[in-house]
Amino acid sequence: MSDTSDGPAPDRHTAFRRLHHGDRPLLLPNAWDHASAAALVRRGFPAIGTTSLGVAAAAGLPDATGAARDGTLALARGIARLPALVTVDIEGGFGDRPEEVAAVAAELDRAGVVGVNIEDGRPDGTLAPSARQCAMIEAVKERVPRLFVNARTDTHWLAAIGGGTLPSLATTAERIEAYVGAGADGIFVPALTDEQNIGALADDLGETPLNILFTPGRHTYERLAELGVRRISCGSLLFRAALDHAVELAWSIARPDAPAHADQAAGPPGYAEAQSLADDFATADPT
Repeated sequence: MSDTSDGPAPDRHTAFRRLHHGDRPLLLPNAWDHASAAALVRRGFPAIGTTSLGVAAAAGLPDATGAARDGTLALARGIARLPALVTVDIEGGFGDRPEEVAAVAAELDRAGVVGVNIEDGRPDGTLAPSARQCAMIEAVKERVPRLFVNARTDTHWLAAIGGGTLPSLATTAERIEAYVGAGADGIFVPALTDEQNIGALADDLGETPLNILFTPGRHTYERLAELGVRRISCGSLLFRAALDHAVELAWSIARPDAPAHADQAAGPPGYAEAQSLADDFATADPT
């Protein structure tokens, strides 16, 4: 049974879908708390997402394990009241069974959220079975048909962060086809950086929007647009950049004459370094 009660008006969902089919790709900045979301909205971004790493690490929790479920839902309820369209990263769905994932999606819909990201990467570094992922997508679309489901496949992401061999494009394309068949409204392939492969997937998807994770130094907005990408996510980049800037600013105040730290020239910390902050929190000695 579909759930359409007490949610935002359907035109908000239509507006969000249209942002994926405009003259230019949707640039989606990702917030990690209310202040970052409000600041992005105040600057004029029509839609914002959440970053699971940012939400988790800010609370001293590991990413992509479901540990930040309560914090994510609480944040979503708050920022959905902002004058912008909000989509939420729910990692692997915050549930083991399709009906549990659908219940999370329905709760977010009632709060005013217009979209969700659901990923197939698992905490142990493996991919969830495609059939299981399709069942989750189908359950969400049956329960909340108007919710924009951005199906994320971590075929490239897990290889990139784990230092493994990147899979063939055919492996990724097989999962994409299954997820679209299950009802996914968009497809997200983080860590896919090869331009030829990006263009090929965008062409194969046709009217289904392809979402790519922006990679500084590797991508430009304009080039991704030329390749047919319809949605460009910042992921945890803004969170990591904010951490970097805050630390360096504090350091420069305390030591105004000291040379810049070696890490400053390298830019924001990477995903693994930011993720390790949760480990520091977990192992800290309170005494």
